[in-house]
Amino acid sequence: MRDIEPAPQPASRPDAPVATNRAGRGSWAWMGALTAALLASCASPPPPPPPAPPPLPPALAPAPPPISELPAPDFVSHAVSPLDYRKDGARHIYQRNGHRIYKGQLPPLMHAVGVLQVEVDGRGNVRTVNWMRAPSHVPDVMREIERTVRAAAPFPAPVRMGSVTYTDIWLWDKSGNFQLDTLTEGQRSK
Repeated sequence: MRDIEPAPQPASRPDAPVATNRAGRGSWAWMGALTAALLASCASPPPPPPPAPPPLPPALAPAPPPISELPAPDFVSHAVSPLDYRKDGARHIYQRNGHRIYKGQLPPLMHAVGVLQVEVDGRGNVRTVNWMRAPSHVPDVMREIERTVRAAAPFPAPVRMGSVTYTDIWLWDKSGNFQLDTLTEGQRSK
């Protein structure tokens, strides 16, 4: 058998870089570092941040809100739903209009029946009134019911809900007196 001789190695020059067999760590690492340095030197620096806007003159700067606590509401409701609040709202309207509440059972025929939705904010102020079923055949009664609701404000503040929109049915007699369905005493059959 013949011995296989290794391939002849080219003669190396004394000034040539030495290559190693360690996964290209010799000259290749040096070349990679050189390439990275060249690329980094070619990149442009990031733009400077924009300058801060100049402060406004004191006359144009917005004034901080006044630090004052609002007084506690006069009336408070601990209702947790619009249905619960409906009772508090009806009682409040009855307290403010005791002389206009129809006493006893209502007659069989009503002068007007209306369904009114009332939105009350967190302090008990009336934001809006919205007719769900308006007694449009008697516009003067519609105006009077709206006036009565707004004049009863502030309503009990719905502290557990923040604000509330509740609905009640107004039962209006031709005498000008009324009952709310929530607190009605009923209606006679004859």
